[in-house]
Amino acid sequence: MKQISMALPTLLFIAGTRAALGAGVGLLLADRLPARRRHAVGAALIAVGAVTTIPAIVSVKRSLGRARRMPPGVGYDPGLVGATRYPRKGDDDMIS
Repeated sequence: MKQISMALPTLLFIAGTRAALGAGVGLLLADRLPARRRHAVGAALIAVGAVTTIPAIVSVKRSLGRARRMPPGVGYDPGLVGATRYPRKGDDDMIS
């Protein structure tokens, strides 16, 4: 199972886009409103949900990439990428 680490506003944005898409589909399938209004509102909600899906997918992909690159609790310094780490005293005692 993959773990995704993302900020709360990003999670709420994704949930909101899914809710708009679901509400639009629900309105198109329901008979509660007059047909013309129902189709207009339903189509608008589906359009909003579909258009906002693209940024949601991008943010989830970024979160997946971030989770793969850095283990939890480990900092990232771009200046140290490719640097050689020499053994230090006490490294033999560490179990990986």
